[in-house]
Amino acid sequence: MDVLHTDRFTAPIDLLQIVIDHISSVSSPHGHRIDLLRLLQSLRDSRDYENIEGIRNFFREFVSLQQELKVSFTVPNRQILSNLTPTPNSNEVVAAFINFLLLMVEAILHFKEDWIARVKGSFQNLRTELGFLISFLGDTTMHLQPTKTILIDVEEVVNGVGSFLSSFFLTIVVFILINKVKKAYTRMPDLEVVVNEVRSLILEDIPLLTTKLKATIDIKDLLREIGSLLDFFIFTKNDQVVETGILDLALSDLLANFETLKTKMKKHCIAVSKMPSDMAPKTGVVSLFIVDSVLDDLMDLINNKSDSIVVVNDQIVTLHEELMLLGSSITDIALQHEAEHEELMIRSRDIAYEVEYVINSLPHVWYLSLRLPQLIDKIRLIMIAVKETKNNVDVVRMSIVSKHPHELVESESKEPPILEDVVVGFDNVQTEIVEQLVRGTDKRQIISIFGMPGLGKTTLATKLYNHHHVLYRFHNRAWCTVSQIYNKKNVLIEILSSMSNSKRDTYMEKKEESLVEDLYKNLKGRRYLIVVDDIWDIDVWNDLKRCFPDDSIGSRILFTTRIKEVGSKASPCRVKELPFLSEVECWGILQKRVFQDENCPKKLLDIGKQIAKNCRGLPLAVVVIAGILANMEKKKQLWENVARNLSSYISEIPEKCIQILQLSYNHLPLHLKPCFLHFGAFREDMEIPVRRLISLWVAEGFIKKDEHKNIEDVAREYLMELIDRSLVLVAERRYDGGVKTCKIHDLLREMCLKIAEENNFLKFIEHNDDDEQWFFSQVSTYQQHHCLSISCGKFAGSSLPFGLHVRSLLCESFITNFTKLISCGYKVLRVFKGNIQYGLEHLVQLRYLEVSPKLPPLERFHKLEFLVVNNRAGEVEIPEILLNMVSLRHMQFRGGAHFSKSSRQPASNSKSFQINNLQSISRLTIFDEIDEKILRCSPNLRRLSSQVGNGSFEFLNQLESLKLYKPYNYLSSSLISLPLSLKKLRLEFMDASRMQMEIIGRLPYLEVLKLVHVDFGGKQWNTSEVDFPQLKYLKLEGVIIAEWNASSENFPRLERVVLKFCGNLKMIPSSLGEIPTLQKIEVYECAKTTIESAKKIQDEQKEMGNLLDVIISGTFGDSFMPGDWRR
Repeated sequence: MDVLHTDRFTAPIDLLQIVIDHISSVSSPHGHRIDLLRLLQSLRDSRDYENIEGIRNFFREFVSLQQELKVSFTVPNRQILSNLTPTPNSNEVVAAFINFLLLMVEAILHFKEDWIARVKGSFQNLRTELGFLISFLGDTTMHLQPTKTILIDVEEVVNGVGSFLSSFFLTIVVFILINKVKKAYTRMPDLEVVVNEVRSLILEDIPLLTTKLKATIDIKDLLREIGSLLDFFIFTKNDQVVETGILDLALSDLLANFETLKTKMKKHCIAVSKMPSDMAPKTGVVSLFIVDSVLDDLMDLINNKSDSIVVVNDQIVTLHEELMLLGSSITDIALQHEAEHEELMIRSRDIAYEVEYVINSLPHVWYLSLRLPQLIDKIRLIMIAVKETKNNVDVVRMSIVSKHPHELVESESKEPPILEDVVVGFDNVQTEIVEQLVRGTDKRQIISIFGMPGLGKTTLATKLYNHHHVLYRFHNRAWCTVSQIYNKKNVLIEILSSMSNSKRDTYMEKKEESLVEDLYKNLKGRRYLIVVDDIWDIDVWNDLKRCFPDDSIGSRILFTTRIKEVGSKASPCRVKELPFLSEVECWGILQKRVFQDENCPKKLLDIGKQIAKNCRGLPLAVVVIAGILANMEKKKQLWENVARNLSSYISEIPEKCIQILQLSYNHLPLHLKPCFLHFGAFREDMEIPVRRLISLWVAEGFIKKDEHKNIEDVAREYLMELIDRSLVLVAERRYDGGVKTCKIHDLLREMCLKIAEENNFLKFIEHNDDDEQWFFSQVSTYQQHHCLSISCGKFAGSSLPFGLHVRSLLCESFITNFTKLISCGYKVLRVFKGNIQYGLEHLVQLRYLEVSPKLPPLERFHKLEFLVVNNRAGEVEIPEILLNMVSLRHMQFRGGAHFSKSSRQPASNSKSFQINNLQSISRLTIFDEIDEKILRCSPNLRRLSSQVGNGSFEFLNQLESLKLYKPYNYLSSSLISLPLSLKKLRLEFMDASRMQMEIIGRLPYLEVLKLVHVDFGGKQWNTSEVDFPQLKYLKLEGVIIAEWNASSENFPRLERVVLKFCGNLKMIPSSLGEIPTLQKIEVYECAKTTIESAKKIQDEQKEMGNLLDVIISGTFGDSFMPGDWRR
């Protein structure tokens, strides 16, 4: 049989790949180990060997490198790692090596069942013991005291396992070689000679299994034993296979060593548990709501009532009570924003992470009985500190707006000098604001300019301040910069000295109240302009506004701010969001900065414009890159390199620029900091779907639970805060103005990554074709981060990086063979995205799982909340277990899904299902009444995307969004009834008869209706007899109607109409123009008469003084038009 090509994970070639990955990760670029790596890679990549001599040559070289193989199957020594920066600690080194062993064991356990039945139990026990060791090494508290002795004992045992697996691997290499020869010949050669030669070559150098077996090991017996496991007989027919029991003996011997080791570990843990210790913090980013998440985990343990933990159940209950009390206290003091309090929040977060790791790493009961009392004592000590701090804090700090006192620095956040002379751009905005400054009402007005850092707010304010119309208009002008640290006296002095050209010293001795009086008197009766630059909180204006008299003579106050709320609270109608520069404006700045008064050489023109475009409209980015280009040789090749690697150049921007950007981060409330830094996990320029982003935030535990709100709605509020603080950009909006996709500017992303890495919060790993091996130094660094995001281009055949405390692992791979296997070493992983096929069943703490192309075993995923399956090739079956998972709220199957036979069978027998908490399903095929019955167990559904023949959905009385598609094998599809709660409805390739439209028209809350390739039952759509009372958005795409009859009364609240690929439609009903709420008509690839009717409606509304936006793109017949596609 061909053991190299089977559908299931049975191939020895996969073991070979795991070993290649491991050797690659611990190898330096030079040396004999690289020779071994090259040899194994050639074995993996070559299709066959031409003759027996090829095998002999391979083995001669392979045997010559046996010492390197031995070394690769032992814990890397200190000498290899001493030159790495940072140098990994001993625990990390051993843990990473154990993870390699676990991967090998996992691969062996996924051999065909009948192959490994004899030894499966022993290998499972080996996996369990290695898993406990890796948990022990990750429990940092138990290793803060000197642990060299116990670590030496651990190394000795795992090196024994490595020696055993090295022998196993050697035999696998033999089978791979022989199989390649077997494929190359039509007649099987006599391989007895080959095996004997292999035996003579290897016998003296083979890594010994254990000391006890040293005298009895024989390569031929080992080949027979493993060969029989693989059902792969390489000997002559007369040579009977004898079960020598070598593997059983070796595994029993290894497992006995673990028992001896655990006795030593118990003594060590008892000694360490009596010593004072603190768990070293793993990240500097405080996530306030981790305590809530850990409390849920503890409650799961309490409710589970497992026999295995009954001995420590009382301690778990006490731990839950103490942690709940701590969480409540921390929530109370978090609102006070004191430096002492933030230190307590960090300590609380650290103990929560420690509790999470201990209870979720599933250690032995004897280990829990030692650790739980220690955790309880730590929590009680923190509670004592909390009470003392509450009693001692009796003085409120002078700053009324600083949210992060521990980060107070004497720095101002106005734009750096590099932006001061940027004069290109903002012309339209400048004209608009000048108009507001010098004209309009005589009442005192506040005008606000807001936008992200580095956009040029201060630069624009300076231009306005010095504009000739402004100079002529105002009697008094003054400028002050507030920044994050508000000091009222300093602001008053700055305004007074600015107006009078007096030195600051003139006012320094005066009291604050005297300064207020002086300022008021100086401004009274005079038309003034005051620029308040870089204001962060509306309380600043509330404190200052009594200083500025309103004499109704046209005075103005101009704010610049990064926070939209500040401007909107001061003056809702006078807030101007500063736009990004256009590509032309960016090029104008870049060209002027690089070439001064000269023109750009023709050879650099195209690449120069591309670089300007890549700056994404941010003046700060343009100026920084211009500075780099100005000091670089004017060679096309060098500029092309800048264009390709713009982010790496941006990451080296001056420290002053970084400080400007980082002020926005420093000013964030604690609960928003992890959400913002999480944007670094996404690729550069990526437009991020908001629903996916929110799912990840919820799964990570970043969002506070609110019993009165849906947790996803709370997450949306967090996102809107970040948008209003000019840190996140809206990429695409929904019909109602809601955010559909968002993104972050490259400059802010670089800042995110910098802060996230410094705080061990997140690491973004990018691999391309030019990358070499994954070095061990990287692997050790990854262990310290909470989130790993891996982006792989065409990089293939690599194992996942390993980290004991990694909570999120996102693998954005564009290839299917990135890796197939994950080990059980990820003890606290909550979020996973990747193409892993095997080993996922060990990740029992997962809240978010995104896999392809099929579902993994789900029996142990009791905490899963979000499931995404990228099954592009075809539908998957939804097993009954998914419908009974209490925590699961969202399921998405991108290639479609249907209920399995095991799910349909109980429904067909009239059995009822357990009610679940599913809130969204996409994309589900509903065949008949049985499927509808199953769907009734999901009464909490808010969103559903489904393929349906004839469907009735009125029982889903919480459903708000429904997308329906006709199955490919159905001639027609129609609806019987719909839930009255619907707000959004999309029909695709469905029947849209008059009766059907009447059903839709009766929906009292429907706001969005999208009809795509629907069949109206004729060439005419008559809506004159159907009302859509709340409809705001109507889309017709690919419909074949010629006439549309409607009146404004049918759509009394319609705001937007979209027509796409409606080549037969003659015109848009003119009465739609009479709808008072109509704002926009969009026409894409439609007939000329339809376009003309849209323009006519626009002209008519313009004559009546109404503003109607009409967008036209393409004409039917000018380009490809799929409007007549039918299923």
